[in-house]
Amino acid sequence: MREPFAQFLREQKLLDDERIEEVFRLEQETGQSFDRILLHKGYVSENDMLRALAHALEVPYKPSLADAAVPDDFLARVPVQFARNYALVGLGRNDGTVQIATAFPLDAHPMDDLAGMLNSGVEPVLAPRAEITSLINRAYKERAGIVDETMQGLEEDDILKEAVALDSTEDLLVTANKAPIVRLVNMILFQALKMRASDVHFQPYIDRLQVRYRIDGVLYDMEAPPKKVQDAILSRIKVMGEMDIAERRLPQDGRASVKLGDSDVDIRISSVPTSHGERIVLRLLDKGARLYELEEIGLEDDNLRMMKEYIEYQHGIIFVTGPTGSGKTTTLYAALARVNSAKLNVLTLEDPIEYQIDGISQIQINEKKGLTFARGLRHLLRQDPDIMMVGEVRDVETARIAIQAALTGHLVYSTLHTNDASSTVTRMLDIGLEPYLVASSLIVIVAQRLVRRVCDECKEELAPDAENVRRLKAIGLTPDQLQDGTLWIGSGCPPCYNTGYTDRIGIYEILPIDEIVKEQIVDRKSSSVIKRTSIERGCRTLRMDGAQKVLRGLTTPEEVLRVTQLDAF
Repeated sequence: MREPFAQFLREQKLLDDERIEEVFRLEQETGQSFDRILLHKGYVSENDMLRALAHALEVPYKPSLADAAVPDDFLARVPVQFARNYALVGLGRNDGTVQIATAFPLDAHPMDDLAGMLNSGVEPVLAPRAEITSLINRAYKERAGIVDETMQGLEEDDILKEAVALDSTEDLLVTANKAPIVRLVNMILFQALKMRASDVHFQPYIDRLQVRYRIDGVLYDMEAPPKKVQDAILSRIKVMGEMDIAERRLPQDGRASVKLGDSDVDIRISSVPTSHGERIVLRLLDKGARLYELEEIGLEDDNLRMMKEYIEYQHGIIFVTGPTGSGKTTTLYAALARVNSAKLNVLTLEDPIEYQIDGISQIQINEKKGLTFARGLRHLLRQDPDIMMVGEVRDVETARIAIQAALTGHLVYSTLHTNDASSTVTRMLDIGLEPYLVASSLIVIVAQRLVRRVCDECKEELAPDAENVRRLKAIGLTPDQLQDGTLWIGSGCPPCYNTGYTDRIGIYEILPIDEIVKEQIVDRKSSSVIKRTSIERGCRTLRMDGAQKVLRGLTTPEEVLRVTQLDAF
């Protein structure tokens, strides 16, 4: 089906052969559908893409759904979360089949699931995603939310009933015949995954249990189940993570695995006691998420050139640094995917393994059974490696073994929790490593953060006011440096949940360990001295790199200020 679709795009001169071949290749590599890749890359507008799909599939295209009405049986049988997450909504019946408005007709699984819910055949009608979302909001506005809908009819005595029942691998899409609490937890996780949340927080208050999602690095309040179901919800989550549900006075960690259709999702669970009950945070790791290439993660041209150069060195240590959730692992995977070949033996030590890469041997850390980073790294050296990726250097023992590996002809990638590139050097010296070992083993340090991207759907130009001028000045820019003197912002729309941002992009500070830096390390110079002299030689700080992203219209000054500190050196 994609061939007539691609042919129509050619005929309309919307896409050339080179880009079509690129999209075909990405489709094979990532598993994403042809139409989603086109939109993600920005090669065609949504309107042009839907017109082409309608022509290829021979189905109707409705640019507006302002006058549409959703059938009652659709509202009764299809949960609002399913409709929102897959952007599917019923428009009526035609010869015994239900017409379904969709913006992504090449995604077959949601349509199949919908046919099962409606117990009827379905036929697609193409419409813009914003129109579908608006119609869903109008149609469901009188209906109960996710918590109210799940809790309807639940008796006080039934709250804990079957809360601890657990299948071997829970499928979040299978909600029929589940106990109410199980169904509620499944729907909360399902909604979190479809909204691209990286973490789910269950935070107890005196009168409620607040559910919060971290989306693109920012926390948002979502559902708030009543206090009476708090213990049941938290017990359900602890059972999923094989934790002790009777222990409520000590912190615990657990792990679980759930399915979302054909996709597997790993969950890391952490609980701590608070004054109003246990607080639980879930880190969601979608195994089906695609690998990014170095060209896609936000490296400016000169930084990209440096990264490509350093990741192909024969030996040494490359550190990627930053706080938790700053994209360090994604950067390392992008580097590994680029250098991976049949000629090299590439091994990794990870906790957890976030992506599976063909041709690379990946080892899961298990501290309970004695497999720590230090012990695993020591054994990796006996596996004749060319390149090793160590998830994190947590202690002096792991650091010493990594340095030993680098000095004996191996290339080591790893991460460290430091605020910027230059402070990585002083951190290694502070934990007890000799300066000459650090200087001779390090080859480059990459510090990074993630900023939210301006939403492409609602992106618009804005003449900076006094407050925006102040923010621009804080990141080292003046209004006359902006293209046409305007900023790009997102006004807010349904696809970005009215935040004005969709997805994230990296900002980077790259510090090559050249001869000058090596001398400074041996002389134990402070991180501020190392930083100042490297900037004098042309290095860009995190805030400077963020300013470049603002000039290109990729993000906003507020985002750069949110994730970076004032450059003090």
